[in-house]
Amino acid sequence: MTTVTTLAVTGMTCGHCVSAVTSELKAVPDVQDVTVELHAGETSQVRVISDAPLAEQPLREAVDEAGYAVAGVDVLENALAAETAAQAPARQANRTLPIIPS
Repeated sequence: MTTVTTLAVTGMTCGHCVSAVTSELKAVPDVQDVTVELHAGETSQVRVISDAPLAEQPLREAVDEAGYAVAGVDVLENALAAETAAQAPARQANRTLPIIPS
């Protein structure tokens, strides 16, 4: 089961900020991957991928250690299944049966 924890992080303005936050979060036990959607000077979205839900406090401490603040946390458990379910209607709408002349 894959869990995606999305952190709303304030104060990030550049690639160095992204690197610092990514490095600190990857050092947290059980974190598999980190991706950052940088919004310079605004609230950036930091996605933390793990096999199971992570405790919020170590994630907040890692971001704080990098010099930034967490404004919010959103956790999506079993992310792969949720993403697949959300995409299912669109995939089904694209499938049509061929018309075979009789």
